[in-house]
Amino acid sequence: MSTNSLSTHEEFSIKKIIGPMLAVIVGMIMVILDSTVVNVALPKLVEEFNSTISKLQWSVTGYTLALSAVIPLAGWMTDRFGTKRIFLITIGFFTVGSLLCAMAQTPEQLILFRIIQGLGGGMVSPIGMAMIFKMAPPEKRGTLMGMLGIPMLLAPALGPVLAGYLVEYVHWNWIFLINLPIGILAILIGLRNLPKSEVKAVPSLDLLGMILAPIAFSMLAFGVSEGGVEWTSPRTLTGLIVGGTALLLFIIVELRSKQPLLELRVFRSSDFTRGILISWVTQIALFGSILLIPLFLQSIKQYTALETGLILLPQALSSAIFMPLGGRLYDKLGARPLAIAGLSVITAALFMLSKITLDTGLPYIMTALAMVGAGMGMSMMAINTHVLASAPRHLVGRVTPLTTAAQQVMVSFAVAGLTGYWTSRVTSHMTETANQAAAATSAFGDTFLLASGIALVGALLGFILRKPKPKPDDTSKGEGNAPDPAMMMGH
Repeated sequence: MSTNSLSTHEEFSIKKIIGPMLAVIVGMIMVILDSTVVNVALPKLVEEFNSTISKLQWSVTGYTLALSAVIPLAGWMTDRFGTKRIFLITIGFFTVGSLLCAMAQTPEQLILFRIIQGLGGGMVSPIGMAMIFKMAPPEKRGTLMGMLGIPMLLAPALGPVLAGYLVEYVHWNWIFLINLPIGILAILIGLRNLPKSEVKAVPSLDLLGMILAPIAFSMLAFGVSEGGVEWTSPRTLTGLIVGGTALLLFIIVELRSKQPLLELRVFRSSDFTRGILISWVTQIALFGSILLIPLFLQSIKQYTALETGLILLPQALSSAIFMPLGGRLYDKLGARPLAIAGLSVITAALFMLSKITLDTGLPYIMTALAMVGAGMGMSMMAINTHVLASAPRHLVGRVTPLTTAAQQVMVSFAVAGLTGYWTSRVTSHMTETANQAAAATSAFGDTFLLASGIALVGALLGFILRKPKPKPDDTSKGEGNAPDPAMMMGH
């Protein structure tokens, strides 16, 4: 075969991916956008609902737990009903959940409707990532997955600014109503561009696993949240014991099942296990601390929601620069150098934030935020792509729900744990000073220092990564969950 035919063949397959990728990106932007907008709006929601941070942070934790509860269903549902149909239905469900959130009248209603919203949005990312990964030629995966990182860049960039403007000048419920046009657009693009996928005969749903997973994840998150205040309290111990027992039973059930809800057997791959371990550490260090930054800027520095969104822009912009670069470098170098470098930068940035005081200026804070964004851009998609590349290709449709579910659980642990830790440090510092703002600022510093230590652990773990060995099925015509003819490039 000539070089010309090969290049035509490659151009054809890339063109084939653009339409589906656009549909996936718009859908992911909507789901990720809603995680970031609530962070900035949280102080305003506390005021509107006459509630507390510790209560309303469950609108964030409940959302991420709901995401994780339905993510395990993604593999089974797409096999049973078809990838395109499930992808579009979940976007529609998320859009309806957003409308309900906008109509909430009490903190309890908001938390409930956020859970409904999360149940709709949970499958969007794993289904989308699996579709694009399996359609991509092996030598282009890093680049294309870097492009798929666009929603991870746009949502954090646009979310805080958009939320700040809407909360400040319109009304808080518009942070949810804005999802309606985005959701409709995602459905229209998906109907036109997503390839049809085969509906397969699949075994019955793993109901026991489906019951145990949410119990395990939600109770562990509750226990971690309470543990941030007091590790020996009955509420903490109940959450940890019930959640830990449910998790153990869930693992046993999944390993014994012929058609498990989550494909835990993939942990037999040491490359996969190393990659996902580092991914978990990254999630905990980043997302727990990212929630606290808007709280510090608004509650201590007294910036408006819109000003806070603008201050957070350097983080998103530096991510936008470094994530595509990270994707291209992954194709050449693998994940190891990118994980080490990215997490080292994040460690340094969080350590800088641990030194903040009441008098710390904006240039210092924005420099640290830009460094966080650069570290995220370098490391996150490289680690995620490494994890997917470490799994057998025919299991990618089953592995993306596993990795995404685990990451959502880690995010909820991080949010619950670091918020609880910050609260306990405020109480501790209040015994040293009568100035509440000074006590809260010192508590923010303590929490960022803890997050910096977690990121450092991730950077050190980066040294154990290695390039996954090429698999025979990387060049085969695909097995098991291959969703569409686009993968059979030129055949």
